[in-house]
Amino acid sequence: MGLAVSTAASAKDDWTLVIHGGAGVIERDRITPEREAAVRAALRKAIDAGSAVLDNGGKAIDAVEATIRVLEDDPNFNAGRGAVFTSAGTNELDSSIMDGATREAGAVAGVTMTRHPISLARAVMEKSPHVMLSGDGADAFSSEHGLEQVDPLWFRTEERWEQLQKFKADHKALGDFEREVKYGTVGAVARDTDGNLAAGTSTGGMTGKL
Repeated sequence: MGLAVSTAASAKDDWTLVIHGGAGVIERDRITPEREAAVRAALRKAIDAGSAVLDNGGKAIDAVEATIRVLEDDPNFNAGRGAVFTSAGTNELDSSIMDGATREAGAVAGVTMTRHPISLARAVMEKSPHVMLSGDGADAFSSEHGLEQVDPLWFRTEERWEQLQKFKADHKALGDFEREVKYGTVGAVARDTDGNLAAGTSTGGMTGKL
């Protein structure tokens, strides 16, 4: 099973939204029918959120953010809640967003307390002179601009913790990765009724990253 992709479009209002829940390869024998159903249901919920924005004449950038926020809250994906662990046993989140209407972009890396990294990436784009912020500085910027902060435990799931323990047992050298552990990253691309494009992505990175 490769990328889990969903697409929505309106011929009447001329908008399009494409999303994905995965950025690698999940071996078919490693996903149960129940998990696949849960992933597809989550993708549908996310694409419905973005479609509602576009169907009401909203901007592509708003649809992308709304879509990815839903996926960041779903533990089935490696983004926000349910993100993978670093080799040190922490969740460090990365996200970026791009607005075709303004040709601007924003990104964050190593975020640990911001519930929705995609919203923080947008804040960096719109409310700072920077393109990217990282680590404690990114979380501080997030708090200063009123974005929701959470205890780092919010992002933790037992499944991801067990993946880290297995990774450590199977890999003697830090930074030794396999393609099978690279999945779960989410993303969205939208075209609104004005013809403007926007795109965004959110991820916890790779299990056992340094």
